[in-house]
Amino acid sequence: MIKCIASDMDGTLVNTRHTISEENADAIRAAQSKGVEVVVATGRSYEEAHFVLEEAGISCPIICVNGAEVRSAEGEKLYSIPLDSHEAKNIASLLKSLDVYFEVYTNRGTYSEDYEKALSVILDIFMSANEKQDYEKALEGAKERFEKGRVHLIESYASLFEDEEIEIYKLLAFSFDGTRLAEAEEKLQENGQIAVSSSGFENLEITHIDAQKGIALSNFVEKKEIPLSETMAVGDSYNDISMFKVVGRAVAMGNAPEDIQQMCHMVTATNHENQNGVAKAIMKALSENG
Repeated sequence: MIKCIASDMDGTLVNTRHTISEENADAIRAAQSKGVEVVVATGRSYEEAHFVLEEAGISCPIICVNGAEVRSAEGEKLYSIPLDSHEAKNIASLLKSLDVYFEVYTNRGTYSEDYEKALSVILDIFMSANEKQDYEKALEGAKERFEKGRVHLIESYASLFEDEEIEIYKLLAFSFDGTRLAEAEEKLQENGQIAVSSSGFENLEITHIDAQKGIALSNFVEKKEIPLSETMAVGDSYNDISMFKVVGRAVAMGNAPEDIQQMCHMVTATNHENQNGVAKAIMKALSENG
């Protein structure tokens, strides 16, 4: 019996138009109405995740920035696991030395030093996720991150690392140069105090070693007195692996890479319009619950 469902957002709950379909939202509400705990587990900041959930009329707890922060359905911060500021500064120096663009996720929001690069990176990701998407609409969506305050422009990240009141949750590195990104990952993996994962072929997500979705989900269900064996996780990428390893039912999206699909118990439909893989996985679980 499935008593808790954890869903990733990008490439999973969110479709190629970067919204949550009515079918997925209805399935979540159906699960909640039957007493099933639903939690979103995402690499996004709370602000970027909550915005999309609110638009879809979904209220649920959120495991944010890959487990570096956990929020209640009401938005209350339950706990956080930040990077050491000195560690974050060293990681930033390494990425800059390799000319890899990155953003910094904190308890005060997400920051970028380069507006044009931030815009072009997100625009490229939006367009690659949906080749049929209108360029102007994609550009509008990319600009929205800044205009609605979900990403803040800052002159230098140094001020973040030096402020004792700021918690550094994650450094999100982007590069469409696969060789450069691989070199960055190789060097970062030498550090035993950080977790290095990915939500796409063009990025690296760097957090505290204990800030991982699987660890956060394990803590979440333990507090709810729900066994991991009765927990289902749905995802599509490498930052979901830590969840897949601990739950009783791991569900890969149909759009997930082949190696991700092979490590899961089942594969659902894609996140594309009219497929609604998350809804299908949820309704299957509910039908089996009886």
